[in-house]
Amino acid sequence: MSQEQNFGLSEKAKANLLAKMRGQAAPKIKHERSLEEQISPDLLRFDTLPCYTQLKVQQAVAAKLGFPDPYYACHSGLSQAHATILGKTYLNFSCYDYLGLNGDPRLLEAVSNAAKTYGISASASRLTAGERPPHHALEAGLAEIYGTEDCLVFVSGHATNVSTIECLFGPQDVIFYDALSHNSLILGAQAAGSARFCYPSNDTKALRNLLIEHRKQFKRALIVTEGLFGMDGCVCDLPELLALKQEFGCFLMVDEAHSLGVLGEHGFGVSEYFKIKPSQVDIWMGTLSKTFCGCGGFIAGSHVLIEILKYFAPGFVYSVGLPPLLAAASCKALEIMQEEPWRVAKLQANSRYMLEEAHKLGLDTGKAQGSAVIPVHVGDSLSCVILAHMLREAQILVLPIIYPGVEEGKARLRFFVSATHTEEQISLALNKTQQLLPKARARAADFSG
Repeated sequence: MSQEQNFGLSEKAKANLLAKMRGQAAPKIKHERSLEEQISPDLLRFDTLPCYTQLKVQQAVAAKLGFPDPYYACHSGLSQAHATILGKTYLNFSCYDYLGLNGDPRLLEAVSNAAKTYGISASASRLTAGERPPHHALEAGLAEIYGTEDCLVFVSGHATNVSTIECLFGPQDVIFYDALSHNSLILGAQAAGSARFCYPSNDTKALRNLLIEHRKQFKRALIVTEGLFGMDGCVCDLPELLALKQEFGCFLMVDEAHSLGVLGEHGFGVSEYFKIKPSQVDIWMGTLSKTFCGCGGFIAGSHVLIEILKYFAPGFVYSVGLPPLLAAASCKALEIMQEEPWRVAKLQANSRYMLEEAHKLGLDTGKAQGSAVIPVHVGDSLSCVILAHMLREAQILVLPIIYPGVEEGKARLRFFVSATHTEEQISLALNKTQQLLPKARARAADFSG
């Protein structure tokens, strides 16, 4: 009898028949619960997910306090030093238009010309039919900034990190990442399936100890950091990281999302800040949504690195190409940054001024070094949300960063500084913050009590 032939017998009948043929007693068949019986109905509802429960708790607290949701506010018009929400104008520290180029007529002209020539969308992945001249122009400009052989632009900054790390590393490898690394860097390490070790932020001694203990057990190793940390506003210790990379035989990847256009005399990033030859870093990553007023991310490095990513990085190969008009806008912004160095100088002056004034007022700016991102540490999440709401009522827009974005107890307001802010605007925002902080804490204590 063929094994595939069941002759319509049930599992129990077949078991009995086989037992008789072997001269054995018929086995007892355990009744197995059906799949439907095994799975709780709650597991088929999205509202039972822990993240949703957490969100509902936060929203309930905000509703009880009479606060609107501080997130997803719909802005009308340009978001620059000022923003308009529901017809009301706010002093704006919530966007990262670091060089004040968003809405610049020259960028609008570049977008208009590109749209007339190439349309709105790349219409396909660049691998197939999405390649356009603005992509090449932008990549050439970025490669020149970094002194690298080549560059590749992705449609998403987050996907740039995830796809690059996933593409280059695997289970036989190890990744060492800074504790304040962006979510996309950590997810990339997870997607790669590599061993992962987290070191305290900017603590190169702790990193060295991890390298001593674990590096030899793995094939390839990657050290990952941000150039300018987007949460704390401090600069990575690039010279020491390069020394460790050399000593332990590692690749080094630096995420310049917040440092390109911000650090260095010309805004060329953390390598210029430290006066280090950029070719010493294996993988430069950056975004186009901040300094360059566009969208997406890029990787700059060797020809070999870029060729691998062009044919194997999932977030590039299987994604539509960056819209040509956005590539044209970022390319123009890159040109303007170099042609008008006063923008970088003004941003850096504003950032230093804000840090100094914050310290004079006794505000806790944590590890911030005065480079575009200036956090004001509040402590608990509730006080931070209340303070952000009070500032919004005073027509100052700055968003709270709370758990799980940061550890509980380390909530902060994150001020993004622009070249278009004035010292008067910065002083006004800081003075209001200092005046309202104790009131916010008192209100949070009353609510919690």
